[in-house]
Amino acid sequence: MLYSLSVSNYILIGSLETCFPEGLIIISGETGAGKSILLGALSLVLGAKADASMVGPAGENCVVEAEFGMDEAVRRILADADLPCEDDRLVLRRTVGRSGRSRSFANDEPVSVNVLQELSACLVDIHSQHQTLLLQDARFRMEALDLHAGCTQLREACAEAWNQVLLNRRNLAELEERLAAARDQQEYNQSRWQRLEEAKLVAGELESLEAEQKQLAHAEEIRETLCAAAALLSPTDDSQPAPALQLRESAKLLEKAARFIPDMQGLSERLTSARLEVEDIAAEVDTASARMDVSPDRLQQVEDRLSLLYGLFQKYGAPSVEELIAERDRLSGLVLDATALVTGVEEARKAQEASEKAHEDLCGQLHAKRLAGSKPFAASVETLLHGLDLDRATFEVVLEDAVPGANGRDAVHFLFSSTGQIKADVAKAASGGELSRIMLSIKAEMARFKHMPTLVFDEIDSGVSGGTADKMGRLVCEMGRSMQVFAITHLPQVAAKGNAHYLVSKASGSTTVTQLDGEGRVQELARMLSGSTITPEAIANAKALLKA
Repeated sequence: MLYSLSVSNYILIGSLETCFPEGLIIISGETGAGKSILLGALSLVLGAKADASMVGPAGENCVVEAEFGMDEAVRRILADADLPCEDDRLVLRRTVGRSGRSRSFANDEPVSVNVLQELSACLVDIHSQHQTLLLQDARFRMEALDLHAGCTQLREACAEAWNQVLLNRRNLAELEERLAAARDQQEYNQSRWQRLEEAKLVAGELESLEAEQKQLAHAEEIRETLCAAAALLSPTDDSQPAPALQLRESAKLLEKAARFIPDMQGLSERLTSARLEVEDIAAEVDTASARMDVSPDRLQQVEDRLSLLYGLFQKYGAPSVEELIAERDRLSGLVLDATALVTGVEEARKAQEASEKAHEDLCGQLHAKRLAGSKPFAASVETLLHGLDLDRATFEVVLEDAVPGANGRDAVHFLFSSTGQIKADVAKAASGGELSRIMLSIKAEMARFKHMPTLVFDEIDSGVSGGTADKMGRLVCEMGRSMQVFAITHLPQVAAKGNAHYLVSKASGSTTVTQLDGEGRVQELARMLSGSTITPEAIANAKALLKA
């Protein structure tokens, strides 16, 4: 329930703080006093659209704060939003600045407007003056029937099943699209992959081949150079001593000199080391010269391989063997994908068929339950209408086939006749006063099955008067015994039924709200009865209404 409402600088409301009790709460006042403004402030804190025009003249911001009781549904929403929910009370606050930008809070924690709107569905049901238009709303008609027929949980399961159907359809469509694209490109990808696969690419081979090609292309020149170097290092002509032999003899001479000059020993050892290095170099030059392959066939093989690689670079737009290998692997994946996608499509199609079957089963259960509940619901509404001076009225709920969706495969229609004769769509067959009574009756039925702590009626009694107004007041009062009900009304017959009565008035351009005591309430009812001039008869009538 709504425990309190605090409003600051909201349009014509300068400052307002009001507490509310349980039961039926009446809000009345002259036309233009600001009853709609008060309702607008409550709507704002519950997530309605904010704009700069809501900010009054007394400051740069308007602030609306409301305190509610909490039930499990509210706690779940708060928990899902990571908001504190330990207390029994929930305080919502909304501020709007001159720029039109708003900020929202729940128990002093910042929240999004979406969270406020989600909370509002569990806290308050506001029935405005024009909400009889909801009778033309297919979702509202379905909600009213489903509450009475006990279909809410089944409908939620149907919505989940439908979401799964849509998910599976999207998945199947995506896989089929990918498969079609893969098939279109399969032959092309296969050919490109096959050419790279047959090339038997090896990472780093380009550099090795280029180095080998350079050697083979100059093999004769290299061999001659090596042979010349070998001849110098190991001459076969006895007239020219080998460098290693000269170094050996020089080392021996220096060793003899070391007997007299000790420093020569170190030089002798260095010459010996140099001799060994020269002998090692000569051996390696001989080996390299012997290994040097002067093979035109091998040169042709290397050049053919290089030509193949260069051609692949140009064809595939790849600057290296490594990138050619990456492209080969990518094409291999595409070729394999086409095969795997066939299996994936078949599995996705089976999943779609299974989800559609599960959804269809739930649609059938929903239809059966709605069909079973439609007559009892219509009978309950019809009984309430008879009690509101529509003695001959008939009300019927009709189910028609609709396109399957989240709510099943039913379309719900309300038919009405005020004379009990030919019934027609309620939006076309009922007058304004009849629409108000139909809507009140449906809301009363919904309140029996839907846990809604607070219900707000904004002139639901519009278009009725006299005895009918009194009966509507009794029905609203009956609803107030099990829940908190706000009734904004101009009818004294309705106002007299309330557990508490608040007067909205305007003074010096500012809207105020005052809770009326016994005498004040009599005066307000008398004003509602007689207008601006309150007569003794009106006062007497007001007292009689309060006692009734």
